[in-house]
Amino acid sequence: MPTLSTNIDFNHTKHSLHTFAPRLLAWFETSGRHDLPWQQHQTDTPNPYIVWLSEVMLQQTQVKTVLPYFARFMNSFPTVQDLAAADWEVIAEHWAGMGYYARARNLHKGAKQLVEVINETGDFPQTLDGWEAISGVGPSTAGAIMAMGLHKYGVICDGNVKRVLTRWAGIDGDITKSATNKELWALAERLTPEDNSGLFAQAMMDMGATLCVRRSPACHLCPLREDCIAHAEGRETDYPVKAKKKPKPSKFSNALMIENDDGEILWLQRPDNGIWGGLWSLPLQFIEKVDGKTDSKVASQEQDNVATTDKQKLDVRSNDKLYEIEFTTAEQIINDWLIENNLVAKPVSNTLLDDAPIKHSLTHFHWYLQPQKLTLNGKQIAELKGKLSAADIDFKWLDKQKAQDSLGLPRAMIKIIEG
Repeated sequence: MPTLSTNIDFNHTKHSLHTFAPRLLAWFETSGRHDLPWQQHQTDTPNPYIVWLSEVMLQQTQVKTVLPYFARFMNSFPTVQDLAAADWEVIAEHWAGMGYYARARNLHKGAKQLVEVINETGDFPQTLDGWEAISGVGPSTAGAIMAMGLHKYGVICDGNVKRVLTRWAGIDGDITKSATNKELWALAERLTPEDNSGLFAQAMMDMGATLCVRRSPACHLCPLREDCIAHAEGRETDYPVKAKKKPKPSKFSNALMIENDDGEILWLQRPDNGIWGGLWSLPLQFIEKVDGKTDSKVASQEQDNVATTDKQKLDVRSNDKLYEIEFTTAEQIINDWLIENNLVAKPVSNTLLDDAPIKHSLTHFHWYLQPQKLTLNGKQIAELKGKLSAADIDFKWLDKQKAQDSLGLPRAMIKIIEG
């Protein structure tokens, strides 16, 4: 058992560090969640595949959101071999709408890695290092799999656990700093029992998810309240301490609904890397708000269709580094073709861009998406198809319903076509 590095004095408490786990486990037995489909603490033959799948899904996502996705994945991919053998587009369609799409990529890659391990050794990885070698699996996820998926010793220290521990122990260091993170891991290891670490891990997750929540924690129901420092000081919501984030920047894009005479819309598959990697999206035009007049041809065309103020105008940058960063090759081809043919998509609504019907918040920025519509004739369709095909671009023409039914679409695209 590791030595606890924290300087916190527990001599004033009624209960020692050694009674933390018994109290928590007693609460979990009567008040915890025992019906989650991935839970393995009630079985003698745990399935690490189920735990791994659920743990990846639960990263940055609440249980209530994950439940239907987990059921769908298990129905389509009941074994890790099934998941590894599946086409990426099928996996993307199953994942679409849950966000943080890099997890889905790592899940697919990880499944293939796990199959290789199973083929070589006859079983899933049996060590912490073995699981951390799998794509998308960090120390806490690996600990959860060891504890809950293999019934071995494993320690978790995810966001929920850190919230419980910082409040209980009064740890006021910034949890984004490595020193505080190291202290929290040492405390988590000190508290985790050698036996039943899987049960303890599930109990800690439940504590953070159901009682020790971010706002309005249910302290009157908590089995740890008698020696919780944050509760004693009436400062529960002051923990965990985290440096204030800088305000998220905003980005603006036109989402082009390019239609043919049959009402089918052009869809592009996003590159594997970057936002929405491997999913399907409407072509996007990056818009930059600038002061003063602009020389951009597209901007001058758009100003005929989008209301602007005297001080702020909309500018589609087509010749600078910003454009290169924001636009995929396919979107550059489409944008250049539209300019060459003097074609301008018209806004679906007449609102200012700031009041666009679609606001999509991602981890690092807010994204304002202005749907714009353009209908092409047969000759134009053939010409655009030729340009995209010549560049080896993946694209499809599908109506809204078929796109939603058959493609892996980001939530933002679903908002647009449902709006």
